[in-house]
Amino acid sequence: MDNVNGRGRLIYGCMGLGGSWDINHYGAAEIDQAAAVIESARGIGIGLFDHADIYRRGKSEAVFGEVLVRSPGLREKIRLQTKCGIRLAEGGRDGHYDLSREAILERVNGSLQRLQTDYVDVLLLHRPDPLMDAREVADAVGQLMAEGKVRHVGVSNMSGAQIAYLQDRLQTPIVANQLEMSLLRRDWLESTVLVNHPEGRENSFPHGTLELCMDRGIELQAYGSLAQGRYTGAGADSPAEAAASEMLVRLAAEKNTTPESVLLAWLMKHPARISPVVGTTNLSRIGACADAVAVAGSMTRAEWYGLWITARGSNLP
Repeated sequence: MDNVNGRGRLIYGCMGLGGSWDINHYGAAEIDQAAAVIESARGIGIGLFDHADIYRRGKSEAVFGEVLVRSPGLREKIRLQTKCGIRLAEGGRDGHYDLSREAILERVNGSLQRLQTDYVDVLLLHRPDPLMDAREVADAVGQLMAEGKVRHVGVSNMSGAQIAYLQDRLQTPIVANQLEMSLLRRDWLESTVLVNHPEGRENSFPHGTLELCMDRGIELQAYGSLAQGRYTGAGADSPAEAAASEMLVRLAAEKNTTPESVLLAWLMKHPARISPVVGTTNLSRIGACADAVAVAGSMTRAEWYGLWITARGSNLP
């Protein structure tokens, strides 16, 4: 399987579902919102829905599960992805990472209960855990796959070296790596041109990560892909952001589409065939992403570089 989501397709990120982070319950309003968001996302061709066991302290998965129960047959029409590996602070204990065998099994089973499904299509290991024993991870993943609870495994926020180390011990291929990637967060891109350049000393993105994922057919999933609306209505924080916003509006008008679609297309134009994760719960903004795949196909090299150079506020080295 060279790509879990179909090359370059959109993903819906469910972190905004389930109500407040600070309230432990949800009701009909939160379930209705989830149903409307799912329908809107599916309406623009999204088939993969991204969760994590910690989102809204489990409520994001729970309201999604209620929608699945309410809508017989929906589960078979979509793909579900969830993550484990982060323990939030509670009971006086600090938040930390936990990819122990016991934690993986416990958290995945909890996700399945909340989602009210027998399996997830993809399990992502949410953050690198310095205390991780890769053999334990392989054992837990192997058990979950043997039980039919997990069909594929991926990672999130991991470097190429960490992926390679883990892959050597897993009996199944790593199919995805989810990273923060956008026109605003460009470390992943800047690192590829700052080799042997003084500016490169200030870039902490692990060089070679993109190349390893591309070489091994690991899907790159981009969270934060809409940059929290900074280029599409939320307001710019710098002259470079304002200039990039203006360029997006101009390109959108020329292509008879929306700035959101152009913004996502910029990511999708990259040869890594990046899959943006769309996390807004605003139905009109979800709809505004509908043309991203088509725009990516028509975006020129000059337009792509123009957006990058405008957003960085300076010429390439």
